[in-house]
Amino acid sequence: MAIITKNFQVSTKGYSDIIDITGKVKSIVSSTNINEGQVLVFIGGSTAGITTIEYEPGLLQDLPEAFERIAPSDIYYKHDETWGDGNGMAHVRSALLGCSLTIPLSNGLLMLGTWQQVVLIDFDNRPRNRNIIVQISS
Repeated sequence: MAIITKNFQVSTKGYSDIIDITGKVKSIVSSTNINEGQVLVFIGGSTAGITTIEYEPGLLQDLPEAFERIAPSDIYYKHDETWGDGNGMAHVRSALLGCSLTIPLSNGLLMLGTWQQVVLIDFDNRPRNRNIIVQISS
């Protein structure tokens, strides 16, 4: 079994900023000799998440609005007492979305659907530089 781990950085705006990272993940996968296996995409940190969406203007509005309904930014979070950073909602949203995604790899290609892109969503209340880890295993 072979495992290759690589990473890349992304600058975000925070506030449910959604960034399409599909191209970067595909580029990392194609730089390896692994054709069959799995690709793990992971974001370190507890205020961002990784998922797939159809990266189009409507969903780029719908998804942040959905998270605002699920974990509103204008309510009290006990987490904010701990650090005073006001990002309790970002931690809740990240926990709900999750910090990783596993994608099957076949014939050197990510087995994504036609309209499916891999995205990073940064829920924090400030811009951040994020480190994304891509681990390819066969």
